[in-house]
Amino acid sequence: MEYLHTMVRVSDLDASLDFYCDKLGLVEISRRESERGRFTLVFLAAPGDAERARSEGAPMLELTWNWDPETYTGGRNFGHLAYRVDDIYATCQRLMDAGITINRPPRDGHMAFVRSPDGISIELLQAGDPLPEQEPWASMENTGTW
Repeated sequence: MEYLHTMVRVSDLDASLDFYCDKLGLVEISRRESERGRFTLVFLAAPGDAERARSEGAPMLELTWNWDPETYTGGRNFGHLAYRVDDIYATCQRLMDAGITINRPPRDGHMAFVRSPDGISIELLQAGDPLPEQEPWASMENTGTW
């Protein structure tokens, strides 16, 4: 398993970039906008981690700015922790066998979500290309929130 990023939702992207980059000193590594999803993702890294973040994609802070205004309450602005795993199906099976609910199953062979005992969302991402779809994952429904 490899630590990837922590995601936080921000209500004002410019003010957040001013804080994280101009004042705190983080470096913007990449940016992705989704017209369909109506959000912008900005990945930041500490200056000492910038080269590794560019080449390996970790470790980073992901700022998520949802274009439609939203008031974040109850920790909703904190999104999730993300880890890359060698085999998403084996990882999810191991967690499920240990009694962990798979909130968002890896139907696509790429991404799954679970929650910690304190309700923190954990994103699991398949290393490399997505694995071929397989059962029971491909037809498994979401459980709860993630």
